[in-house]
Amino acid sequence: MLRQALLLLHLLAAMAWVGGMFFAYFCLRPSAAEVLEPPKRLLLWLATLERFLRYMSLAVLVVVVTGISMLLSVGFQAAPIGWHVMFAVGLVMAAVYAYIHGSLLPRFRVHCGSSTWPAAAEVLNAIRRLVALNLALGVVAVIAAVSGR
Repeated sequence: MLRQALLLLHLLAAMAWVGGMFFAYFCLRPSAAEVLEPPKRLLLWLATLERFLRYMSLAVLVVVVTGISMLLSVGFQAAPIGWHVMFAVGLVMAAVYAYIHGSLLPRFRVHCGSSTWPAAAEVLNAIRRLVALNLALGVVAVIAAVSGR
């Protein structure tokens, strides 16, 4: 029963994280660029990222804690190789998330607050590249999860 609860929490948090990145990258980003001028677009991104990253603080924590719990429950030696790949990829994704939330978002907030739009756009572009990286890593984690059983 505990394993099923951990797995459910793990999957729900991972779906929110990866699904949110997919939505932001493939839906919100092109739509915002299509209909908003740069200052308004950057302010939309600031508001969106502040909300999304706040929620993802919990999701990332849940993914890491439940993943470690499930891995430890079977032992590192007995765990399938896919679990090890998923664990390593998840830790890299969590580090990328922490860098975006802890370093890039505050810089983005400062540039938007002072209306230094070119600098804000530069930081947002760095965030965009890291979101693309994390989205690709999320796909790798899903592939590892289904192929490593």
